[in-house]
Amino acid sequence: MKFTQLPFHENVLKGISNAGFEDCTKVQEKVLPISLENKDLMVQSKTGSGKTAVYLLTIMQRIAIAIENNEPLPKALIVAPTRELAVQIKQDAKLLSSNIKLKVGVFYGGVGYEKQEKALQDCDIFVGTPGRLLDFQKSRKIDFKQFDMFVLDEADRMFDMGFYPDVQKMFSLLRDKKHIQTMLFSATLSVRVRNLAWSYMSEPVEIEVEPEEICVDKIDQELYHVAKDEKFQLFLYLMQRENCDNALIFTNTKAKAVEIAKRLTLNGYTTKYLMGDMSQSKRLNTISRMKDGNIKFLVATDVAARGIQIDDLQLVINYDIPEDFENYVHRIGRTARAGKTGKAITLACEEYIYGLEPIEKYIEMKIPVKWVEEEDFLSIEDKSKNLKFRDLVSEKEYASKKGRNTNSRNSKPYTKNNDRNKRKPYNNQDKKVSKASSTPRSQQPRNNYKKKDPINKNRKSYKEIQRLTLEERLNYYKQQYGNPEINKHPNPVKKPNAPLEKGQRPAKVSLEQNKTPVIKKSKNSTKNAPKEKIGFFKKLFSKFSIK
Repeated sequence: MKFTQLPFHENVLKGISNAGFEDCTKVQEKVLPISLENKDLMVQSKTGSGKTAVYLLTIMQRIAIAIENNEPLPKALIVAPTRELAVQIKQDAKLLSSNIKLKVGVFYGGVGYEKQEKALQDCDIFVGTPGRLLDFQKSRKIDFKQFDMFVLDEADRMFDMGFYPDVQKMFSLLRDKKHIQTMLFSATLSVRVRNLAWSYMSEPVEIEVEPEEICVDKIDQELYHVAKDEKFQLFLYLMQRENCDNALIFTNTKAKAVEIAKRLTLNGYTTKYLMGDMSQSKRLNTISRMKDGNIKFLVATDVAARGIQIDDLQLVINYDIPEDFENYVHRIGRTARAGKTGKAITLACEEYIYGLEPIEKYIEMKIPVKWVEEEDFLSIEDKSKNLKFRDLVSEKEYASKKGRNTNSRNSKPYTKNNDRNKRKPYNNQDKKVSKASSTPRSQQPRNNYKKKDPINKNRKSYKEIQRLTLEERLNYYKQQYGNPEINKHPNPVKKPNAPLEKGQRPAKVSLEQNKTPVIKKSKNSTKNAPKEKIGFFKKLFSKFSIK
């Protein structure tokens, strides 16, 4: 279907044409005819399907009609789960409204309130995250009763992040559901999503367009089994082989994201990292530089799996298998947006191998396994090979602000009245020399474990693992590393006795074995025992006690 076949205003069609759009996507073809009739909607659609344009064009249609009729402009509120997605929605709104005079404001946390308070004035489309929008509502800067349209984008993601009470609060602050158009978009229509729709929306039309799993069909997926120690070496080989213009690399931890970004930079790749607790200005600057092409490679945690929209992203690499199977789809979905094709490579090591089976069940397919000759990727020069984690990464770069120890002695501010100035000067003669060793620990030779034989002699080589089937590899990992959930507990529970065979009776336990030994006190033991210490008040009142 063409956009010109829909009953859009002339100025809206000009904006669509200026943005370079002609044909509707499947979600736009199904939803726009209903949304343009001002009906409430509950839409299930995958990310990257063009659903953002659905509610933006619906809002602009009503604004364009109001301008033509000299009526007060309707106001719209769009709520997004992340700051990156909110900024992206604002950019898309500006692109589509090139022929309509309207003001779009974006509001999110992590930055000051003053600039955003100025943006509230004469704003037509409000885009923001739940926390900051409710902050402005509490301070009476935003009146939720003024909105004629309300959009909830990526509702399932919002609930996963703990915003369900905030969303309920916002729904309760809106005007009556019969006097406002509400559109709800979600990758999955869960029970909580439906409860919101039935409670706060007026007879919503439910539309399902392509469950999110289908998006993996247009992505060329590859899986490589590799040992954890050889993982980065294989990763470097794949980067050289693919020779792509840009790539998004995902890790499971913040520390690993920083480390991989540093190692890639040392090997000649312009790389930055992105994670949740970075300052807002730094996050937005990193994303904009990635979109502009100034940064070609970005290492991110799952917090960036949604909300980042990079056009023509060629490659996604899962350096770590995601622990949540749904995150796999969110990750690789960055490379095949709006019907385009892409490629996703996943590295499977023994640390995260247990996440592979749930992923393949979720996407209903086996990820094709590829192999590289061990001699090929081990011959790649790694310029960061001799650098350890602490040589590359400082704690400030990956530790969250809440996790840092701010009460340490070293963090105490230096003042004139500080106790440090009252200390006596250090005297070398007062230093006590240790009897064991006088050499500092930093100068003592380190054990080079790489030159020694592995402790576990049963460990298989890369070629041996390559010959195994998937079931044999999983059994090998279980024998080698055990169940990860059991290994989390440092003190394992005592194993029960072996099951009895038929006709076998449990062994009798004599009463003498169950008795605890009684220690007899000798007469001299009380004499030699130290006297109990008595406090001052106990001594004092014992003199006046009545016998």
